[in-house]
Amino acid sequence: MSPPLLKLGAVLSTMAMISNWMSQTLPSLVGLNTTRITTSDTLTQISPKEGWQVYSSAQDPDGRCICTVVAPEQNLCSRDAKSRQLRQLLEKVQNMSQSIEVLNLRTQRDFQYVLKMETQMKGLKAKFRQIEDDRKTLMTKHFQELKEKMDELLPLIPVLEQYKTDAKLITQFKEEIRNLSTVLTGIQEEIGAYDYDELHQRVLSLETRLRDCMKKLTCGKLMKITGPITVKISGTRFGAWMTDPLASEKNNRVWYMDSYTNNKIVREYKSIADFVSGAESRTYNLPFKWAGTNHVVYNGSLYFNKYQSNIIIKYSFATARVLAQRSLEYAGFHNVYPYTWGGFSDIDLMADEIGLWAVYATNQNAGNIVISQLNQDTLEVLKSWSTGYPKRSAGESFMICGTLYVTNSHLTGAKVYYSYSTKTSTYEYTDIPFHNQYFHISMLDYNARDRALYAWNNGHQVLFNVTLFHVIKTEDDT
Repeated sequence: MSPPLLKLGAVLSTMAMISNWMSQTLPSLVGLNTTRITTSDTLTQISPKEGWQVYSSAQDPDGRCICTVVAPEQNLCSRDAKSRQLRQLLEKVQNMSQSIEVLNLRTQRDFQYVLKMETQMKGLKAKFRQIEDDRKTLMTKHFQELKEKMDELLPLIPVLEQYKTDAKLITQFKEEIRNLSTVLTGIQEEIGAYDYDELHQRVLSLETRLRDCMKKLTCGKLMKITGPITVKISGTRFGAWMTDPLASEKNNRVWYMDSYTNNKIVREYKSIADFVSGAESRTYNLPFKWAGTNHVVYNGSLYFNKYQSNIIIKYSFATARVLAQRSLEYAGFHNVYPYTWGGFSDIDLMADEIGLWAVYATNQNAGNIVISQLNQDTLEVLKSWSTGYPKRSAGESFMICGTLYVTNSHLTGAKVYYSYSTKTSTYEYTDIPFHNQYFHISMLDYNARDRALYAWNNGHQVLFNVTLFHVIKTEDDT
């Protein structure tokens, strides 16, 4: 067993904690436990030196939260806390081996006596047969005495046979104990002659550090998109559906907004199961029509682009009224800078682990994408980043951990082609494919709680699972 694998073994006991930390899994959320996502692709794992590397995903093919951890090479927390049990087991085996050795010596001594006695009995039996054959030449009295002696010895023969069998069994048992002792000794040598208390403290320290890491595990770099899971088929070719990423685990309400214009009706469902069955719980009649399909529900409020304007509206579901509205300065609207599919998708509102965002284009940035972080209460622009990617060439986009990911098309063959990090103000071209099963995507938004992409795919409401990559420093310094 190599040291990296031992290190990995040391953290397997924390996987349950990781699963509890993460948001509930998609199947329990969706109510589609019979649906499976095939994830045949594997991620190349390396033995890192800079820190823990974590590949986290909302679900595996069996619908469970998963987290693959690769430990740093120099980390000494590589011993399993069960080494004490191994040592105790080895001691017991050694004690047993000693007892067997004593029993074996005594057995071998008795066995030699048994073999000698067996030889004498066989010789006596042969003589008895000879005498019996020639019994006419012997005196009847001597013959009778010899026969009685033989009758007394005959019952010992099966006992002696069983004794020989038992002696062989003990010999085999001794050999097996010797082999087991050798294996356990080898394992102990591989683990290392560390004090158990020291190992135990190392594991406890590791678990504490991993718990601290998990608090930061919401953010990572997009590595893979799998799926989709088809949740429902409903509505027109274009629309939006979503859940609130800041809602509690017990709150799984779904909001449904059909069409990209000429509509003000928002339908609410208590859960995705109710959404699938069509059990609507409430209907909201917005004061304004919306434009496009790029709305977002965040912390109990709906954020949408008011039709034929660059005004953003914040609408509270709790009070059924508008809490705030603000014009997004210089933002193009009404199909001036839409996504490739059109549909008044000029202004895309989205949320991630960091907060609320608006993605749009301006004449000042030559029609290229602008990213703005918004104050969720006032809708004020906190900061903006100007990218060099043409908004009209983008199929869709979504934010994960402050990074904008842009697809190159809304049709078959689409992939995540470009990303822009607001943390470093840098961009890169990517190649992350995903399966556009129904050939036309008009809405694609990331939900940080579910670790999933919600999509409206040609009248199909679907979910994509995402896998993020994390590097977590193991040293105290930042």
